[in-house]
Amino acid sequence: MQKELQLPEKIRRKFVPENLNLDSWESLEPFYKELTELTIDSIQELNEWLAKVSELESVVQEHIGWLYIRMTCDTKDQEKTRAYTYFVENIHPKIEPYADKLNKKLFNCSFKESLDKKYELVLKQVENSIRIFREENIPLVSEMTLLEQKYGEIAGAMSIEWEGKTLTLQQAARFIRNPDREIRRKAYELISARRLQDREKLDELFDNLIALRDKVSHNSDFENYRDYKFVELDRFDYSADDCLKFHESVKGSLVPILEKISAERKSAMKLESLKPWDTEVDVYGREDLKPFDGGKELMDKTIACFNSIDPYFAEVASTLNAMNFIDLDSRVGKAPGGYNYPLYESGVPFIFMNASGSFRDVVTMVHEGGHAIHSMLTRELEYVGFKELPSEIAELASMGMELISMEHWEHFFANPEELKRARKEQLENVLEALPWIACIDHFQHWLYTNPGHTQEDRNNAWLKMYSEFNGSSVDWKGHEKALEAMWQKQLHLYEVPFYYIEYGMAQLGAIALWRNYKKDPAKTLKQYKEALSLGYTCSIPEVYKTAGIRFDFSADYIRELADFTYAEYLKV
Repeated sequence: MQKELQLPEKIRRKFVPENLNLDSWESLEPFYKELTELTIDSIQELNEWLAKVSELESVVQEHIGWLYIRMTCDTKDQEKTRAYTYFVENIHPKIEPYADKLNKKLFNCSFKESLDKKYELVLKQVENSIRIFREENIPLVSEMTLLEQKYGEIAGAMSIEWEGKTLTLQQAARFIRNPDREIRRKAYELISARRLQDREKLDELFDNLIALRDKVSHNSDFENYRDYKFVELDRFDYSADDCLKFHESVKGSLVPILEKISAERKSAMKLESLKPWDTEVDVYGREDLKPFDGGKELMDKTIACFNSIDPYFAEVASTLNAMNFIDLDSRVGKAPGGYNYPLYESGVPFIFMNASGSFRDVVTMVHEGGHAIHSMLTRELEYVGFKELPSEIAELASMGMELISMEHWEHFFANPEELKRARKEQLENVLEALPWIACIDHFQHWLYTNPGHTQEDRNNAWLKMYSEFNGSSVDWKGHEKALEAMWQKQLHLYEVPFYYIEYGMAQLGAIALWRNYKKDPAKTLKQYKEALSLGYTCSIPEVYKTAGIRFDFSADYIRELADFTYAEYLKV
């Protein structure tokens, strides 16, 4: 019998009034001012000051979070866009100078050395923030944030007409998996044509973003935006050169495997050449998997799946469901993509996605569910900075859940043959994902270390890299423009630059977790939860070690995990 669900209570404020108008700088500023002026004469007073800083940051970040969530759930509602834009343009720029003062106050405090060891990384982050902060960058960062938002507006408005119905591109994508090759071709070409319709607009947007990002990095005395971003992202445990080595290791280990899989696909489908619309369909011509009908059924099945793994995981999903902290179904006017948004004051995150009934939606759901579990496991940590996770740790939670949950997907696929298909497809996707991640990250390194490049230079660089990381299995003849512009569908390039290689590092960690889970589920889950509960109170390698795995992207380790995954793929 399942225990009665106890919904968590919102953290009670002790410093910021409950009724404070967070859209008014006149209301907010006194609290920032008070924190900058407070005298700290003991370690106890420093801890009390940190508690107030943490509360204020949690309150403000949650407010921004809800503004963003409401806007992305309905990009057609101009009032929601206006509310988010107002905060970004009028409130956030005024917070930044105070944030810098608070960082300096902490960094220069004589009692900081007496803080608990958990604050060691926080202090390193503070030092990085002080290093990159420049007053003149405040309006530039606000402008960048608004431009980054434009990508979601442009992509969210994309739709096609299909048999008298208006479909989002996410909804239309399911036809690329139809057994009928002519239907696949038609769907692919309609989607491709719609993307290309906005190609110039997206190129111009990207040019503007690159110019702003370069200016910000130069203002902060960095040679390029890549080097600036590595400091901003607090990459203490690896360098840009390590990333380049990761790219080469993935290329050497994974591309040959992809070539084998593509050759098997081409042979099984009895095709002379693989076209872009042939890469996702079932090779035996079976109908696309339909694991659920609508967001409610997706959530119900996710809860059942999570319960089979660990009752606590089901409790997390049930909590989000009961509190209505979810928006799962795809619709016109909704921003693209999916996310788990941590809400530090509520202590419960929000899951957003664009489900259309596909198998990939199941993977997205358990992925975001892994993030949600992580958020809930860290909700009791006393300082907000401990909950602000580097992506290498955050994505371990989500990508690890993708593979661990795969052992319990019978809740989505009652038919044994469909379950087998789903697992095989997931492993194929894992093997394909690593080269794509390496390719996108390699492209980003090129973008920001080649100042003044033209759109033509960019396209040529992309084509060269795509060929290196994806092989030559797919025949793009007649669709060269679509290949040239393919990078534009990767929202990370527009909205969260350099946030992508973390998926690759975490994917390696996830494979290692899954390998452990297959040997000893109970021990692996215990280590997984212990690692996630640490939040960001210790280094990335320490978190991975607690999870029973290694933070390692050497050529030998990547080859070992790639070979293991391919062997499991062949077994299915």
